[in-house]
Amino acid sequence: MRGQVLLMLLVFSVIGLLVTSAATTLVLVNSANAQKTQAGLTTLHVAESGMENALLRFLRNPGYTGETLTVGEGTATITISGSGPFLITSVGRVGSFSRTIQVTVDYNNNILTVTSWREIF
Repeated sequence: MRGQVLLMLLVFSVIGLLVTSAATTLVLVNSANAQKTQAGLTTLHVAESGMENALLRFLRNPGYTGETLTVGEGTATITISGSGPFLITSVGRVGSFSRTIQVTVDYNNNILTVTSWREIF
């Protein structure tokens, strides 16, 4: 009788330990994924901020060719190519994450027209 109680206690202890370990692992994995998702969103915002800056500068100065600027905790690298339509690229980087936005614009008679805006994967 004592042996059976001890064996049952051991079995329930092992089951409890397994359930606790699985729950802890799930919490850690979900936390890491949430941090990666947040970093990806922050990087996208950096790239979009760089693009908005580039559009404004290009509108004011059609000779603008791009730059690298600091946005919060990241950087946005802007390049402009083409001669009409123009292709503007903004690469946002935060840590090891990067996201790229490409915009195609036309510039005629001091009017800037955005014809496409997309994220490049």
